[in-house]
Amino acid sequence: MRKNIVLFLTGGTVYPLIEIIWRGYTHPSMAAAGGICLPVLEWVCNSKHIARRPMVVRCIAGALSITSVEFCFGVLFNCILQQNVWDYSQMPLNLMGQVCLPYTLLWVLLSFPAIQLCRLLGRFFR
Repeated sequence: MRKNIVLFLTGGTVYPLIEIIWRGYTHPSMAAAGGICLPVLEWVCNSKHIARRPMVVRCIAGALSITSVEFCFGVLFNCILQQNVWDYSQMPLNLMGQVCLPYTLLWVLLSFPAIQLCRLLGRFFR
């Protein structure tokens, strides 16, 4: 339980920082999304059933997990609550303007250090 709390707090800090670095601003919902993403990434990418797979497979699984969380948050905050946090409708291969293939591919790359961070934090909280 402590490990998941630390992962949530770490993801909730790092995810908005990535967004600030990438586009110059963020939204409070991104802290919650990041907080959810890192424990999910730990569960999906470092669990026994996938830990022996090649790293590229784990990174793709991580990217799909992060993209799924982003899609859910996008539907909630952009479509339902109409907060207009982001709009990817002009990006190629987007889904309802909430997620798009170029950013999913970027998450494949960023999943590698995130998976390593999860492993490192996991060592302290076994």
